[in-house]
Amino acid sequence: MNSETSSSPFPTSSSTGTTGAGGMSGSSSTSAGGMSGGAYTGGSNAGGMGGDSGRVHRMAQSAHEAVDRLEQSFSSGSERMMGWQQEYGDMAREQVRENPLAALGVAFAVGVIFSKLFMR
Repeated sequence: MNSETSSSPFPTSSSTGTTGAGGMSGSSSTSAGGMSGGAYTGGSNAGGMGGDSGRVHRMAQSAHEAVDRLEQSFSSGSERMMGWQQEYGDMAREQVRENPLAALGVAFAVGVIFSKLFMR
């Protein structure tokens, strides 16, 4: 990896300096395939790794990108849910303040229904 701080255990094309489809850069850092130093030519079986190293790197990178997309969708969904919670919570508080006896009656009725359901 680079000297930069990274929270991901998977290297990306910007952190390893890959040159394209399956190529390894000439940097001295160790990448996902375990190769360090020297340029990967892609023609021979360098150390028995061959094209498998490039495939593994591409698969790891695509998995990392998929996890990033999921994380973004979950965070946007949770933000939306928090907004809804705040909005409906405020509406409920407002209703209880305007009609405290009705709120007490509804709470009592729900309690009776739950006690009947769970006592069986």
